[in-house]
Amino acid sequence: MVERRDVIGGGLAAGLSALFGGDAAESAQTNQRNSGTDADAATATAVDALRALFEHRHESPEIAQIRAQQRMFLKSEQKFPNFIDVGIDVWEHLHDWHVKNRQPLTIVRMTDGAYGMAFAVTTLVLQPQQAASYISWGYDAR
Repeated sequence: MVERRDVIGGGLAAGLSALFGGDAAESAQTNQRNSGTDADAATATAVDALRALFEHRHESPEIAQIRAQQRMFLKSEQKFPNFIDVGIDVWEHLHDWHVKNRQPLTIVRMTDGAYGMAFAVTTLVLQPQQAASYISWGYDAR
């Protein structure tokens, strides 16, 4: 008789291995043959790999640089900056990040005609005349 745990665990491991490019049928057969601890270890490894994939998918170099600027401003001014200027590549990467992660995307027109995008508590201001990968220091007033 097949235990419920073997059926569910084998299916989960097969699905995760298919996601990561392994042979699903072979993985499912191997997991069903192994004892409970071997199947549990394989499942835990697959879940850890999936978690790592999700964590790294959300982070990009541009976001890391912007957050570094926010942290630096926070340490010196005890608040987050109101504005950070960015180039067009950074702007487009952040736009795509909002869409991909289903985050609310708020783009506004500033009083001087520039475009602004809300990111956390800071407004990113598009500066097309700067280099495409430009990220400025954080600041409060223009």
